Amino acid sequence: MDIIERMRVFSRVVELGSFSAAARESRVSQPTVSKSIASLEKQLGVRLLDRSTSRVVITGEGKRFYERTRYILEEYVDAVAEARGQSLRVSGKLRISAPVGFGELWLNRLCVDFLRLYPEAEVELLLTDRYIDLIEEGADIAVRLGDYLPPNVVARKIATSPRVLVASPAYLSREGSIERPSDLTSHRYLRFAGLSADPVIFLSRDAQAVSVVVAGNYSVNNSLALRQCFVDGIGVGSAPAWLVGDLVDSGQLVQLLSDWDMPSQDVHLVYVSRRLQPERVKTCISFLSEHIKRIHGLQISD
Repeated sequence: MDIIERMRVFSRVVELGSFSAAARESRVSQPTVSKSIASLEKQLGVRLLDRSTSRVVITGEGKRFYERTRYILEEYVDAVAEARGQSLRVSGKLRISAPVGFGELWLNRLCVDFLRLYPEAEVELLLTDRYIDLIEEGADIAVRLGDYLPPNVVARKIATSPRVLVASPAYLSREGSIERPSDLTSHRYLRFAGLSADPVIFLSRDAQAVSVVVAGNYSVNNSLALRQCFVDGIGVGSAPAWLVGDLVDSGQLVQLLSDWDMPSQDVHLVYVSRRLQPERVKTCISFLSEHIKRIHGLQISD
């Protein structure tokens, strides 16, 4: 087995998470895969994977080697295609990670549109509200909302996500209107459980800034569930405009204190490297950069 094939087997073990899965995919025995990885480690003089009875864990050296290996393999495939006189095409598998609510409301649709344009590509959309390690989980691109960006990645800011205060008409009719920031203190405030539990929210208007202590006894760690709570009139709260903008437009929710601003979030596309990117990754980054900024509720980044 040559070095390219050993690198390919190693990459698939990392991406699939087990020797047996990589063996089934390649239609070879698990000992064959294990022997290939052992030979690669011996050739490199480093341990790439730690084995246990239940799972395979990539080592620090393995992560760095995998990051380079996957692009070397892509370059090899492209070089072979070019040598055979084939044009480079947007084909092969893409793994894209995104927050659950943003993915379900918007990115799922964009991925389907991308595949209509590039039917030879294959997209796996991974929706999770946790921050993943792109290398460890084999993701090509991640959509990140907020200030936290992992180290050793490229982050392209493509838009800004403002936050708005909302409540349903039924809730306001039952509990009373909100005309000024201080009115919020007497209302049930709903929270996204993944954000800070600090009971203070910050609002600004021109040169004026205020902080308001809010209280509520319910939070949920899913943005779509929070959206439904607002519609059901359970309470008042803040949400990114991309999550509730359509409901405000339809009258199902009312934007409160619209002349006041809340701290916004940046929207980034995150990927491992600008170098040695396969054509499908470069094309998808360009596609998402262009289309995400058009999402209702986002503002185009300067």
